[in-house]
Amino acid sequence: MISRPLQGEYNPSFETYIKLGPTGADVLECMEDNMMDTEELILSLPKKKHEYRYAEGKWTIKEILQHLIDTERIFCYRALCFARMDQTALPGYDENNYSNNSFANKRDIDALLDEFDQVRSCTLSLFKGFDESVYDKTGTSNGDQLSVRAIVHILAGHELHHMNVIRERYL
Repeated sequence: MISRPLQGEYNPSFETYIKLGPTGADVLECMEDNMMDTEELILSLPKKKHEYRYAEGKWTIKEILQHLIDTERIFCYRALCFARMDQTALPGYDENNYSNNSFANKRDIDALLDEFDQVRSCTLSLFKGFDESVYDKTGTSNGDQLSVRAIVHILAGHELHHMNVIRERYL
């Protein structure tokens, strides 16, 4: 079990994701289950919904899925750096710039879901391969301290956050 991070292990802006994540459950097991739930939700939607925006300037479902993929890759890189004691201060990233340049809406939803599966499988392998002492390690990202433990919980809650947004605003 990877315990929930304490305040101070992450920027308070991540609190929403931390709170959405599991309590008293294996976060990696939850991420594996959530991956299947995300796929089921997206595949249950009519194709026309995949490129629907509930308001101007908001992301489509395809762009949300690409955002989950991009974010997971970036945060896994951060976790790997911190786990290996790389003290390089890592930059933040502009999720809107990434989305605007992702071409997600030109991609087939099955290809996006396949990529999501592959990235999530790599994420799970990365975190399962860490010694439990690694979860206490920290580094600097976007000017803030961040622990490896916080990263895995942020990723779990981040996905849940976006699935809640889809349920509330796209259906």
